[in-house]
Amino acid sequence: MAFLSNIFSKEKKESLDHGLQKTKESFFGKLGKALIGKSTVDDEVLDELEEILISSDVGVDTTLKIIQRIQSRVAHDKYLGAGELDRILKEEVASLLSENKSTGENDYEIPADKKPYVLMVVGVNGVGKTTTIGKLSAQYKKKGRSVVLGAADTFRAAAVEQLKLWGERNGVPVISKGMNTDPSAVAFETVQKGIELGAEVIIIDTAGRLHTKTGLMNELSKIKRSVEKVMPGAPHDVLLVLDGSTGQNAVIQAREFTKATEVTCLAITKLDGTAKGGVVIGISDEFKIPVKYIGVGEKVDDLQVFNKIEFVDSLFKKN
Repeated sequence: MAFLSNIFSKEKKESLDHGLQKTKESFFGKLGKALIGKSTVDDEVLDELEEILISSDVGVDTTLKIIQRIQSRVAHDKYLGAGELDRILKEEVASLLSENKSTGENDYEIPADKKPYVLMVVGVNGVGKTTTIGKLSAQYKKKGRSVVLGAADTFRAAAVEQLKLWGERNGVPVISKGMNTDPSAVAFETVQKGIELGAEVIIIDTAGRLHTKTGLMNELSKIKRSVEKVMPGAPHDVLLVLDGSTGQNAVIQAREFTKATEVTCLAITKLDGTAKGGVVIGISDEFKIPVKYIGVGEKVDDLQVFNKIEFVDSLFKKN
């Protein structure tokens, strides 16, 4: 995998390795126990593997898909031994992520034909949505891009203030009308101001409420319509932020948000503090929506562009 050195710096790879450590230790610890005394991949080993994958929050349907693929390979190649199971598993997980268009090899690039590039960010409270926006704006700034942020999560005063702090820290303008104002009006003004300033990237924060699904759907639709009035075709992407440490609860949130609005890409945060990193595989497989970013630590650079090859490599890397 030497060719990947141009895509991933040594520091980013070390951060990714460290961020997935808990998931890896949990997974391979259980797999090692399941393989004690085994020389072949038999039904008992596959049953154990199924249980391990599900407990790692890969998800039932995705787990069954992986097990079926391994069964086919074992049936086809009679010489596959238990010692090769981790290699086979690694290959099948990589294959699954490739099929599901999970990609992030573009390092904070923006589409050449979409300027300004407008990104609307959705997700429930507490998943790290506003922090993700702050880190994204810092990464874009580092790449020399001009950025404008919109504080359209007007339901929480903390969200507005937090976004303003990120704006000050990164030297990025934040358009805000304060708390309890119309979020669609904030979004409208943000895009208007972004165009006026010649910004290359416009990121709009939105409220993260799921308790009234109809209300959420209406609010997000209204924001999108307001944005499109200023710039036809925008927002160009709707990024759903999910907390990876919540495991299957993140899957439930993804289901609700994909019903409420057209989500085009995903960010999965807080993978460093959990053994549930397998949720990235399950979410990618179930929703067929590209995982664009993953969070593997507190630092700005720990919000990484998701690279499926590096992710699988870190997940299966032997210490």
